Amino acid sequence: MLAPGLDNLSGNLFFHQKTRFMKPKLITASLFFTVFLFSCVSSKKYKQSQADYANLQVKHSQLEGDLSNCNNDKAKLSKDKSDLEAEKASLNGRIADLNKQMEFLKENNTTVLTQLQNLSVISSSQAESIKKSLDNIGAKDAYIIDLQTAMARKDSLNMALVMNLKGAIGDMNDDDINIKVDKGVVYIDISDKMLFKTGKYEVTSQAKEVLGKVAMVLKNQPDIEFMVEGHTDNVPYRSGILLDNWDLSVKRATAVVRILQNQYGLDPRKMAASGRGEYNPVMDNSTSANRAINRRTRIVILPQLDQFFQLLEPKKT
Repeated sequence: MLAPGLDNLSGNLFFHQKTRFMKPKLITASLFFTVFLFSCVSSKKYKQSQADYANLQVKHSQLEGDLSNCNNDKAKLSKDKSDLEAEKASLNGRIADLNKQMEFLKENNTTVLTQLQNLSVISSSQAESIKKSLDNIGAKDAYIIDLQTAMARKDSLNMALVMNLKGAIGDMNDDDINIKVDKGVVYIDISDKMLFKTGKYEVTSQAKEVLGKVAMVLKNQPDIEFMVEGHTDNVPYRSGILLDNWDLSVKRATAVVRILQNQYGLDPRKMAASGRGEYNPVMDNSTSANRAINRRTRIVILPQLDQFFQLLEPKKT
């Protein structure tokens, strides 16, 4: 055994040698760990920077596209503005030219009339008459407006009459009865099969009920005048006292008029009966269906021409 002092010395030497050999290993491990951590952190930041850069590039592309669209819209609006300004200038120029023409015509009316008088081409009274005609151009425009107002009122009355007739007749088949307005005239077409038996001109009981509903509406319009027209197809017909289709159409029209007068009290002075025979078809007679449509009785609400012509008379001042 070694002495105690030697034993301690030997232990210390062994520890110092062991420590000396371990220090480089510890330093190496520390450096490797530090580099490893730095490498991991840098890699994450790099990838994040790359992602951020890619996003910025996408946004940049979008903004460039938006800017391009805005520039295109701005160019289009600028062009539209230029076109509108040019059109406005053109219109202003036309208005100015028209105003100049109007002023020229006004200034020359009196001059022309004076020259005509001086040349003894027309008399003073004739010159004054021409002057009044020129001055009354505006009155003519007002007159046209009055006519348009009257026509609009007439159309409104016709539509009201049609609605009243349809309301009175109800949900009847349009194939049997048809009410319409054409060129300002109201027409009521009643089919042949509803009013009469084949080749006959006696009105059926079912038809009398329909005629009563029509009469009720017409009776509430005492100023209305109307005409009852008989129509047939082109199939030749002759029976008894009836000579042809024309004769049959007249008989049917007068039969309807007599019922409206005698049974429903309509004023005979407001009615007329006529037969059109086969000569005013609404369809060609090539098929049986078309021939059935042509066989009809039509009530025509006559336009009140006297009231219309009153509008054409000069107004008294």
